[in-house]
Formats: sequence, structure tokens, C-alpha cells
Amino acid sequence: MRNPLIDPFARAITYLRISVTDRCDFRCVYCMSENMTFLPKRDLLTLEELDRLCSSFIDLGVQKLRVTGGEPLVRRDIMSFFQGMKRHLDSGALKELTLTTNGSQLHRFAEDLFRAGVRRINISIDTLNEEKFAKITRWGKLENVLRGIDAALAVGLKVKLNTVALKDFNENELFDLAEFCARRNMDLTFIEVMPMGDLGQEDRVGQYWALSDLQTQLASRYTLTNLPDRTGGPARYIKLEETGQRVGLITPLTHNFCESCNRVRVTCTGEIFTCLGQEGSADLRGPLRSSEGNKILENAIRGAISSKPRGHDFDYSRGNEGGKMTRHMSHTGG
Repeated sequence: MRNPLIDPFARAITYLRISVTDRCDFRCVYCMSENMTFLPKRDLLTLEELDRLCSSFIDLGVQKLRVTGGEPLVRRDIMSFFQGMKRHLDSGALKELTLTTNGSQLHRFAEDLFRAGVRRINISIDTLNEEKFAKITRWGKLENVLRGIDAALAVGLKVKLNTVALKDFNENELFDLAEFCARRNMDLTFIEVMPMGDLGQEDRVGQYWALSDLQTQLASRYTLTNLPDRTGGPARYIKLEETGQRVGLITPLTHNFCESCNRVRVTCTGEIFTCLGQEGSADLRGPLRSSEGNKILENAIRGAISSKPRGHDFDYSRGNEGGKMTRHMSHTGG
């Protein structure tokens, strides 16, 4: 490995989240508008380019690769990309290959993912109520996601559910979600809703449910123990002693975690965002396509890391979407 990627604040960059598509078969109300305009397919990096790009990051010290979207499993022939990345797991250069998915297509791909070396996945699900699920995803069917969860567990994948905490929507399902995961030996992570993109008529400030309040509610039923566990991402973990399960809390608003940030995101068009909550980005597609060798690309990666900001500015305390990003989460990649 050449000199590792170190940002201006002495943080080592060892985690890449790579979006393989901006398309999704859901239209979740906190993520995107119902009538989205997606990128022309010609603008997307090819699977071969995605492979080369990720391989360059791995050569520069990235040890964890998370595949995101949109919904990554709607990308045509995406399993060939996972199969290609397996060589880095086999060599030991890559410590973990994983993905975040809405679960809708997982029943089709769970076994192939396991064969490609994936051992742990995140599934985004915000409610166990069929009607509410249809409402929040607009286009989704809960039964397909539950089938995907069963398929993933059946082949031996470790499953963690990611749930966006939404006021007046899933507050009354807190214990149902915890117990659903406990019965299946699955971790559960709650995420505060972030100000990403224009949602039209949706009131994101009104959706915001602080995880400090959520944790207080958990403590009314369970004995909570803080855990030192880290999985390479922004979550901090607690243990519910009565069930033995681990619950993660991702708190970009109530408890800023930027001081330990070790990750960058690259979009499906080759745009690198070194902070989810800042507009600054750099182009990697041009350097990727400008030569067959990787020197120009690696210099571009290092240049982007050298301008990584200290952190984001998300803030709802004044009753508006402080630090709001113009781009949707589906564009940046999970």
C-alpha cells in the first residue's frame, strides 16, 4: 500500500461508500420527491469503471467498501461488480464488502451476495405496518422486504435494520421494531432525518425525532448499557440487556460525530463528496477516463481528501432546515 489517505484533520480515510445508481424502486418521502428525474444512463460510470475506481481506493488504504444507491440491486448486472470486488477480500486488502439496500430485490440476490464475500448487510425499513410502509415508500411493498430479510438470514448474512426516526410516524413502533429484530438476532440502528434535497410539500423539520428522546423511551422498558463497539461508521451503540441485542444511534443533529469521520462517498457519476453535509465535491470520472494508468486518478483522489472539511452544519434548532443540501440522498449515495 502506498501512503494512506489522511485528511487535513489527521483522520485516516479507510471507508468508501460507492453509489452504483441514483435510481430506486421506492420514493421514500424523506429521501426524494415522488416525480424524480434520474440521470441518463450514459452519465453513469460503467461497472468496469466502478471496479477500477474502487480498486484504486483500496490500493490507497480503504479497507471497508459499502455499495449504495439509490437502490444498488436495481443496477443491471450489479453482481458482476460484487464478484470482481471479491478478489480484494481474498487478497486481504479489503476487510469488508457490504451494501445498504431497501430489501425489495434481496430475495433474488442474497445467495449470490454471500458467494461474493458479503457477510453483513444493512436493510432500510422504517415501519412494520403494511399501510404505513406503502405510504412512506410510496411505491414499496412490505411483503417483498420481509421476504428479502428471510432470504438474507437463510443464507447466513448478518442483517442490520436501519430505521429513520420519524416523529408521529414510527414513534409508536419503537418497541415493535426492537422486538422484531431481537427475535431474529438482528441489530437495529436508528437514524435522525437529515436535510438532504427538496421534498416538495414534505415537512422535514416536522418529521424530526431526536434520538435523545428515542433513547429515553427505550430506557423506560429496557436496561441500556453503552457499548464501545465501532463498525467503521458513525453509529454509537447501546445494548438492551433484556434481549441482549445491539442498537445503534446515528445522530448527525443531536450529537455531531464528525471528529471521527473516516469515510468519503462517491456517486454513480464519479463525483466524490468528502462530507455528506457539505456541497463541496470533486470529479473523479474525468481523471478515471483520461488515461489507462491510475496515477492521474490517484492524484485526484488525494486532492479531494486534502480538502475534506471538518464536518457538516445540519441544524433544526431554529425551526428550519439548517445546513440543508441541495442534492438528494439518493444522488450522494446512502
